[in-house]
Amino acid sequence: MPQVTRLRVVGATIAAGALALGSLVTATTAQAANPRRAIAHTHPSWAVAAKRLSSKPVTAGTVSARVYLTPSHQAALASAVAAVSNPASKSYRHFMSPAAVRAEFAPSAAEVASVKSWLTSAGLSVTKVNAKFPAGAYVGVRGSVAAASKAFGVTFGTYRGPGGQSARAPQQAATAPSSVASSVLAVSGLDTAKSQIKPALPPPGPNYWVAKPCSTYYGQLTATNKPKAYGKYQPWTNCGYTPSQVRGAYGVTSSGMTGKGQTVAIVDAYASPTIKSDANQFATVVGDQPFGAGQFKQYKAGPYTLAGANQCDAAGWYGEETLDVQSVHGMAPDANVRYVAAGSCLDSDLLEALAKIVNQHLASIVSNSWGEPAQYSVTEQANNAIFQLGALEGIGFMFSSGDSGYEGPGQDPISAGNQVDSPTSSPYVTSVGGTSLAVSKTKSYQWETSWGTINDPLIHLKNGGKKWQYTPPGKYPAGYGGSGGGGVSTQYTQPSYQAGVVPASLATKLPDGTTSSTPMRVIPDVSALADPSTGILVGQTTLQPDGKTYAFSLSRIGGTSVACPVFAGIEADAQQAAGGALGFANPGIYYLDTHFAYGSSNAAYNDVTDHPLGPGHLAQVRNNYTNPYTKQGPLLTYLRTLGVNGEGADALPAVKGYDDSTGVGSPENYISDAPSLP
Repeated sequence: MPQVTRLRVVGATIAAGALALGSLVTATTAQAANPRRAIAHTHPSWAVAAKRLSSKPVTAGTVSARVYLTPSHQAALASAVAAVSNPASKSYRHFMSPAAVRAEFAPSAAEVASVKSWLTSAGLSVTKVNAKFPAGAYVGVRGSVAAASKAFGVTFGTYRGPGGQSARAPQQAATAPSSVASSVLAVSGLDTAKSQIKPALPPPGPNYWVAKPCSTYYGQLTATNKPKAYGKYQPWTNCGYTPSQVRGAYGVTSSGMTGKGQTVAIVDAYASPTIKSDANQFATVVGDQPFGAGQFKQYKAGPYTLAGANQCDAAGWYGEETLDVQSVHGMAPDANVRYVAAGSCLDSDLLEALAKIVNQHLASIVSNSWGEPAQYSVTEQANNAIFQLGALEGIGFMFSSGDSGYEGPGQDPISAGNQVDSPTSSPYVTSVGGTSLAVSKTKSYQWETSWGTINDPLIHLKNGGKKWQYTPPGKYPAGYGGSGGGGVSTQYTQPSYQAGVVPASLATKLPDGTTSSTPMRVIPDVSALADPSTGILVGQTTLQPDGKTYAFSLSRIGGTSVACPVFAGIEADAQQAAGGALGFANPGIYYLDTHFAYGSSNAAYNDVTDHPLGPGHLAQVRNNYTNPYTKQGPLLTYLRTLGVNGEGADALPAVKGYDDSTGVGSPENYISDAPSLP
């Protein structure tokens, strides 16, 4: 199956009826006369005729798959989630214990037996049954291609996979007999986009070295020796904000909250061998407190596989998880942090890590800086079940909205067209978008715009002069430098918490330009800093420029991989202020949006727009090393125009009020307003 990527810059029966949080739209319905029903997301979007490598069907080989099981009492689950998550409900924040969730919703022995009987009758062997807990429950099977073809009603072909490799995949959607279809959420492992191996984890990669000059706060230094843009000299980019600067800008410092008594879990693939020591050293460098005894704990959700550089790139994830841990700790220095390492970047392994948090109730907030275009997800329905079950326990899941805007082909070469990312588009998670943030010398909020960057290179003229290569802002998509994810889902209808806040004209405008008769789910929900040029400092043990030694090094980083853990840390502060877990955050986020309006003295959010200082573009000047991993020059200079999140059909404009670039905005008095939730 396609791998899930970290986000950094450089089933059918999931809900019943009109769910209060928004009903789900899937492609799994079948005619009543059909004795089998399709299973969502089992025909890979890349397995099309144009990418077929052979006309001959695949008949030999072995299939190892997981059949994910639907929680029992599905209608009751949907109703219970709506009740505990809605501030208008008498049951708001009256969460269930993990034991009660397990007793009520774990698949029954009869349901498990029926699924096993179906699979074994086709010739597959059951390798594992994981149905003790409802979150992530599955039946694992293994057998011949012929047996899998019989069990799932598919034929297999050979295709060019997402990474350009040859891969086996079903030629149509898998199906299940109608007698067991209601017990089946999803199936993973039917394709072979990546073959599994079990190497030792590699050492960390090189550092990304930040070239000077750069500013310690926004506007400190101005590039007066570079050409003007938009009628004036532009400021040099930031070196990277410290946690205390971000705390000051987003109201954490003034709230007095530190996340004390709250626990945040972080899910990524693999685990950096220096993740805790790096976090402690970084905290010391920036003047914060390292983790106290027992404050940081690490868990492993499964054996590590696919760690190679040409597979999931385990070493590449080290920086991601280091960033996530330091961002959460930076925003909530007294909160407990639980790092949960998935065995690989595959959907199934990341799902197992998510399920572990729910089944063991490891935290009340979960930060996830990873995702993929919705077209590639194979476990989406099983993920949604985990998010629902977590909501009942008072666990809120947060996901980065993506680093490629509307995922148009100009923004993401592997995308088949404009679309939202997954799992961030689920109506049961908080989608965190990205901004460019200006912090003053006194650590106060100056302004913010949507994260969307166009790069325009500096060129040297024969007469000794200099100019920007193009008329600013430069060329799109050639100069595209990343942007916060967002847009309108084609899969999920509008959840009730977005009604009355998200404009109908936006919620019905589908990514292909057509108009939906029904309002749909729109992302993101909220946003925080993500632009790497107004990004944050991070400290990690990395390979040094000599290519031989390893040492702790500072760098600057951005992406919604920053925004999500930053907001997760702020959510921990809000929970402390509110006196306990808030659970699934979205209904509360939109409640505060309507009760503490933009511009008021206690506004919950900053209203982020493309032109926060009035008409005209905002920009910065940035130097990069020719090779930023070895500090080798010459320096390359760029004008980086801010607030351009795509153009044309790809555009996600940030306007007054809710928009699909920054959601309701970024935190202003969000923490201080949290106690006003019912």
